[in-house]
Amino acid sequence: MILAALNNYYERLKDNPDSGIPLGGFSRQKIHFALVLDRQGNLLQVQDVREVVKGKAVPKSLVVPEPAKKSVNIVANFMWGATGYVLGADNKEKPDRARQTFEAFRLLHHQLGDDVDDDGMKALLRFLDNWSPDMAEKLENWDEIAGLNLVFRLDRALEYLHDRPLIKEAWLSDLDRRTSEKRAVCLVTGKDAPIARLHPDIKGVRGAQTKGASVVSFNLDAFCSYGKEQSFNAPVGERVAFAYTTALNELLRYEKGQRVQIGDATTVFWTERDSPIEGFMGYILDPRDDRGDVAEVRRFLEAVREGKMPSDIDGGVRFYILGLSPNAARLAVRFWQVSSVGEISSMIGTHFNDLTITKSSPSDPDFPGMWQMLRETAAQRELDNVSPNLAGAFMRSILTGAAYPQALLAAIILRIRADQTVNYLRAAMIKACLVRRYRLTGSEKKKEVTMALDAQSTNIAYRLGRLFAVLEKAQRDAVPGANATIRDRFYGAASATPRVVFPQLLRLAQHHIQKADYGTRNDKLIEEIVSGIGEFPAHLSLDNQGFFALGYYHQRQSFYSRPAEPAKEENA
Repeated sequence: MILAALNNYYERLKDNPDSGIPLGGFSRQKIHFALVLDRQGNLLQVQDVREVVKGKAVPKSLVVPEPAKKSVNIVANFMWGATGYVLGADNKEKPDRARQTFEAFRLLHHQLGDDVDDDGMKALLRFLDNWSPDMAEKLENWDEIAGLNLVFRLDRALEYLHDRPLIKEAWLSDLDRRTSEKRAVCLVTGKDAPIARLHPDIKGVRGAQTKGASVVSFNLDAFCSYGKEQSFNAPVGERVAFAYTTALNELLRYEKGQRVQIGDATTVFWTERDSPIEGFMGYILDPRDDRGDVAEVRRFLEAVREGKMPSDIDGGVRFYILGLSPNAARLAVRFWQVSSVGEISSMIGTHFNDLTITKSSPSDPDFPGMWQMLRETAAQRELDNVSPNLAGAFMRSILTGAAYPQALLAAIILRIRADQTVNYLRAAMIKACLVRRYRLTGSEKKKEVTMALDAQSTNIAYRLGRLFAVLEKAQRDAVPGANATIRDRFYGAASATPRVVFPQLLRLAQHHIQKADYGTRNDKLIEEIVSGIGEFPAHLSLDNQGFFALGYYHQRQSFYSRPAEPAKEENA
């Protein structure tokens, strides 16, 4: 199912000339420099083809002949490679091996290019025959070039050598010659086809080997059956193997915006047919200013939050979600979900609706990304400290509409107790956790979870949170500019064991009220809140600690919000 969906995605992109996806026999690779040759094969220049992104030089993504799948130690790529293969020198301090790789590179190009009537091919062969690996260290900026990927270009020509028609034809002819002699029924298409012995590498999964990893591979006898070796155990046609790996590598490209990191799982999204949400999803879960039409995404999110679907989006299109995690030289499928654009849009709308709460600042995001929120559950707000299991469970809740993990609420409460900060994102997540769980269980308590201050709420924990905020304000009014408040000393105890703390805080408040210029106003509010409490509970459960935090947050925001202006009467 997964390979079939990826194969279909490749076929869709292949038919779109604007997609830039590599065709059969080619792949997208990171290239750093180009060797510029004259027609006699002399090296004229080492051209830096890297791009500058945010002030940093990064390799350029070029479509080149697909790399060799190495089943032996030394195998050269055609028309491109690292300096060890192309120049016979690198920075690995193994000169003998570097010379062997260079000889393999030179031999491959003679085998494929001796009969090619192309000026670029002839220049390259002359260069390889005349080049000595000892000359590499004499190149300008060799220390920067060593070990990186190189391609070739003919002087005064715009295209690279691997893009010249006769050279591409020679490469594709060689691929046809090397077509697998092993034929069987392909598990994906159900048709008789040449079967791939090794599948191309997949790159871009965080934590996997930099050279790439495989979804389908076998390397031990214990994994084999009926005498079949390597990937013949799971027969997939060569064309399909190329298609699904190329499609997956395309999805894993950062700039595509269809990849997010969820814990230790690198997750990609795509749709059965072209759909705007295909490009929205990455931005929705991981907002970045450098991808997508932000205004268009916001229009979509505002609509689905209100339970509507934009008219230009087909909700019936299938939507695919694939999560991969590294496992040595292989990739493990962490989760696979098939849904529809309509269902996913509805889940996203419900998610942001559940999060909606009064802002503490105009700059607070209306549609916070998943990692913006998860950062609030981690020590020092460092993403490295976010629990991978929590991230994965949170993601599944967003995409399936299930209750948010109880561990999310626990983590937020723990961080609030640690740093005594109830900010916008934490309050929004607490509200979402409570309202969704009560809604899914049919509990009437869902009515107690509100977006803004509910002065009429009879929930004891919520009232206690409000009371704590008022007591803190009374202290601030009495001692302006104080370095520490009761929140810094008593928030954790007040939210967990109110009976121990609040009597002491109320006695202290009387002193603050008498000292403050506006003490009467705070005194009336304290009296109003306490009148609905009865007695202070000995302990508050995790849910009630969430209500306490919401009451505290709502009450604080009400202190700074402007009262609504009265409506103006219309002239008769």
